[in-house]
Amino acid sequence: MFSERTSVGLDVHARSVVACAIDTVTGELIRCRLTPQHADVLGWISCLPGPAAVAYEAGPTGFGLARALSVAGIRCEVLAPSRLQRPAGERVKTDARDALHLAKLLRLDEFTAVRVPPVAEEAARDLVRAREDVRGDLMRARHRVSKLLLRQGLVWSGGVTWRPAHHAWLGAQRFDDVALQAAYDSAYEAVVLAEARRARLDKAIAAMACDAPWSAMVARLGCLRGIDTLTAFALAVEIGDWERFTGASIGAYLGLVPSESSSGQSRSQGPITKTGNSHARRLLVEAAWHHRKRYRAGATIQARWQRAPAAARARGHLGNQRLNQRWKTFIAHHKRPVVANVAIARELAGWCWSLATLPD
Repeated sequence: MFSERTSVGLDVHARSVVACAIDTVTGELIRCRLTPQHADVLGWISCLPGPAAVAYEAGPTGFGLARALSVAGIRCEVLAPSRLQRPAGERVKTDARDALHLAKLLRLDEFTAVRVPPVAEEAARDLVRAREDVRGDLMRARHRVSKLLLRQGLVWSGGVTWRPAHHAWLGAQRFDDVALQAAYDSAYEAVVLAEARRARLDKAIAAMACDAPWSAMVARLGCLRGIDTLTAFALAVEIGDWERFTGASIGAYLGLVPSESSSGQSRSQGPITKTGNSHARRLLVEAAWHHRKRYRAGATIQARWQRAPAAARARGHLGNQRLNQRWKTFIAHHKRPVVANVAIARELAGWCWSLATLPD
């Protein structure tokens, strides 16, 4: 709850910060335009009637300002932009108005704050998201190559694509037209470079996942089918503090619950909300497909179990059995596979939370 004397709203941009402070005792409004330097912002806040609390919207400027304010002993809330309450009839938007609006919301405690991650966790998250960007780049590059060849009537039929044999076939393609050959060489080079970038990032992630403080979390999450080292590490750094949630609420945080518009006696549910962390949601949806096949504790899952404590192995085994049984139930009721898979992914998120919060 708001207990400070002064509430401060900051509209933070790359080259400027517009600040507005409300003195809750006198009602005075104090406005100022500052530079984005942390020392400048701290100096201005220190001149206000104290104690003060600060709020600004999460955005591309990151969490550096929030960390600097916390070190200085000033409470700082980073607000979720999508959850800010704004008057429906307001048609004028300026930086000064935004700063005043944030200060009012802070004073009334009418906001949803985002978690400020530690520096090491944010760096690990950047690494995971860099790998996700490379995955998208590689997919697009591969599509360009395959579709360019398809336009020339060339289709690979020698087995699985993008394996050594396929790469040898791609490297041997030659065209009489100079322009076409240059376009193909450029497209195929993009594939080779993207695969090399992905391999380097995979190696860095695998090395970091084996070190503290991530190794224990990665080992526990790996007890579930479909969650290997890369997926477990990505979930660990994207969600961060699992204690914020419960087994029921984590699905809503990841946007895996149905949207709803109900009134009176009518209830209408629609597609999933797709709010929250899209990367973690995609990983869980992909992992959920692994639970469709008959469950058998094979060599791969048993090798991952060896790195986890006994309690996590037992919990993971129960989760794998439960999720596979849920798939069988959905299939028996003729549910659409994509709809059933999202429901499995929502439950899988709960099992991940159960393992992540398991006492050591």
